Amino acid sequence: MSFQAYLDGAEKKTGKTPAELLAAAAERGYDGTTKAGVFLEWLKTDYDLGRGHGMALYHVLKNGVQISEKHVGSTGSHRDDSATLRLDGIAHR
Repeated sequence: MSFQAYLDGAEKKTGKTPAELLAAAAERGYDGTTKAGVFLEWLKTDYDLGRGHGMALYHVLKNGVQISEKHVGSTGSHRDDSATLRLDGIAHR
């Protein structure tokens, strides 16, 4: 699955956009220095999100919305359409 597909899947599962989930993380004091395990445990406990969805969100928390160009335009299930991830929700596309 692509980064964007994981983010979209997290939205479908929780009813919250990736931006809303990241805002909730910020309210808890989570940022780019937060350990992945702590962040993933919170997502699992509060939102029942698994590791794949959690790691996609953690990537954004830690690195921002840009992903490597190597994932854009390639073939296969991990291909993304853009090097910039959308956090504003599926309804805004």
